[in-house]
Amino acid sequence: MTGRFKTPIWVPPLLVALVVALVGWWGNERLRDAIESDLQTDLTSTLNANVTALQIWATNQMRMATSLATEPAVRNLAGRVLNEPMPLPGAMPSKDALMLGSFLRPRLNTMGYEIAQLVNTNLYVAATSLRNPFGIGLPVPEAHTEKFGELFSKDEPVIITPFKPDFSDDAWTLPQKLQHRRRLEFPRRRGDTMLMQVAAPIHEGHSVLGALAMVINPTNEFSRILSVAHRGETGETFAFDQTGLLISESRFDSQLHEFGLLASTNVSSALNLRLYDPGVNLADGHATLPPHLTDNPLTHIVSSAVSGGSGVDVTPSRDYRGVPVVGAWRWLPEFGIGVATEMDASEAFWLLQVSGSVFMILFLLLVLSATILFVVSYVNLASQRRLLEVESRLKQLGQYALEEKIGEGSMGVVYRARHALMRRDTAVKLLLPELANATSIARFEREVQLTCQLGHPNTIQIYDYGHTPEGVFYYAMEFLTGLTLRQLITDFGPQPEGRVINILIQICNSLSEAHARKLVHGDIKPSNVFISDRAGVPDYVKVLDFGLVREYSNPSDKLDVHEMVGTPWFMSPEAIQNPSACDPRSDLYSVGVLSYYLLTGRHVFETDNADEVYQQHLTAKPIPPSQVTSNPISPELESVLLRCLAKNPADRPQSAAELAQSLLSSPCAQDSTPSTRAAWWQTFHAHLETDHKAEQAEDTTTLPDVKIDFDSRMDS
Repeated sequence: MTGRFKTPIWVPPLLVALVVALVGWWGNERLRDAIESDLQTDLTSTLNANVTALQIWATNQMRMATSLATEPAVRNLAGRVLNEPMPLPGAMPSKDALMLGSFLRPRLNTMGYEIAQLVNTNLYVAATSLRNPFGIGLPVPEAHTEKFGELFSKDEPVIITPFKPDFSDDAWTLPQKLQHRRRLEFPRRRGDTMLMQVAAPIHEGHSVLGALAMVINPTNEFSRILSVAHRGETGETFAFDQTGLLISESRFDSQLHEFGLLASTNVSSALNLRLYDPGVNLADGHATLPPHLTDNPLTHIVSSAVSGGSGVDVTPSRDYRGVPVVGAWRWLPEFGIGVATEMDASEAFWLLQVSGSVFMILFLLLVLSATILFVVSYVNLASQRRLLEVESRLKQLGQYALEEKIGEGSMGVVYRARHALMRRDTAVKLLLPELANATSIARFEREVQLTCQLGHPNTIQIYDYGHTPEGVFYYAMEFLTGLTLRQLITDFGPQPEGRVINILIQICNSLSEAHARKLVHGDIKPSNVFISDRAGVPDYVKVLDFGLVREYSNPSDKLDVHEMVGTPWFMSPEAIQNPSACDPRSDLYSVGVLSYYLLTGRHVFETDNADEVYQQHLTAKPIPPSQVTSNPISPELESVLLRCLAKNPADRPQSAAELAQSLLSSPCAQDSTPSTRAAWWQTFHAHLETDHKAEQAEDTTTLPDVKIDFDSRMDS
């Protein structure tokens, strides 16, 4: 008997289940690929953000140390001390050494340093800022000799990464009394002691006589910078040396004490933990610490970095707790340290684990009903794709949160912002979208690149630059509180001669550095000069907005003959006739116009017609300022001011330094004392606080975040 072949009833559900299983496997692999790609990007971005913040911090530290080491008083006193015979250990310091310590102490407090030491080229301490400087005559620790040697050979500042001062009895071959005095070199702290140093060369002419080394508490900034940006709940970024010794604080110190990796309860992981792979997961609650942990190799990520490389690995490997992690790493040869970003693999792949569990439940249901299984599987895959899209949109690393608009110029708009990593107020200048053509972008980038070369304290400092993923060009600079000279005159009227001279000399100091680098500012005017009560120094001047800066000695940086750029009331005759012929004396003409404005409250040539202003700059003789104001102006200052306004550059002061020296000839040059300036600022801050509270009550809106394209900056 024959009959038609009949497909078993279990075949269709089985085939459907098999197809769904294959589709599920394929989807799971695609999901894994997407998650791993996202992890690689995310870990690298986090690492880059931390490394960039660390490099910016280190650059600022070296700049501050260099600024202190080049102060005339510090340089002169240090030079005399270094030229003296080296005192024996324990001997009383010389008079010059005591004077140097007294001079340094108040400056160290304002700059955030704890101690300063003067080290000679033989690597011995010649002077210190401590009131009981018993460390004089002792050698620097052997671990630091290489860094000091690098400083003396390259004549450049250096950062000495975190270290422990060695107070053991066998650390110094000195009598016990001197060992005790050695301990007095560092402030007393509770628990563990960890220090950093930044050192800058001391010069005598073109020769390096020694180094000024400042002690930093790394927990205040170094470890904090690395702890700001991390991914997820288990992510962390840490630093380590060539031997795998942790030099920043771990976020898992409490666990490390529980596991027995840290012997004492009052010490942190920094400088006390070598990053070995324990071979077991110490966090699972059952594993015990291997008895000979030092025989184990370093963790995979740390050993990869120590070998001198950089990379990212999303294949789980054990960290120093034995927990499977994924991470990225980079070796920084300029500091001799490695930096790594890690997160637990369980958190990194949680979406994949959830997806697998859900898929298994759905697969069992599909065995019972092929149709329902197919529909549910399709919905599940679609849901997973949406989750990945949402996760991608939520990723925001390395942001400047714009808070309020504080200014606008010819090249862009400036906002007060807060940096997510630094946690400090920053000024961010954005190129206006309507100006974002090839010419304006080139000029914007030139402003940043040329201004970055300048490090004078009276010149605005640039921290960062680049563009957002949306193509908006920006740069970040130091945020200042105070007011521009334009606001000063508008709100308070013409200023007394002594105060004007003090302001002008600081402007000249800023321009002197720029001119020495063959740069012309090109737009000196009241709104581009800022004064503040900075670090306890009233009337501290900052020269802003180098948007028109150019290299006057560079043939490729000549402006077009017909391209007049600048503010008409402050332009020199040559800037009007032939912009490419401008040199430092053009800036001095603008300084003369600015001084006229500060003394009288009016421009040299008062007219609202730009063409008339240009013509008067070319041909008209300025009215002496003493004839247009009731405020007294000394003949000496008026003579200097009118020299600056000479039509022929050869008749003006020939350098900013010469102009600054000429200003001191005024009998009122010393009238503006620190106490009178401080009193003025005290009144100003009181009014400012009242106005600020009123503004906060009226407007509480904030501006959106600016997301930074770190990848494009790293590739550039």
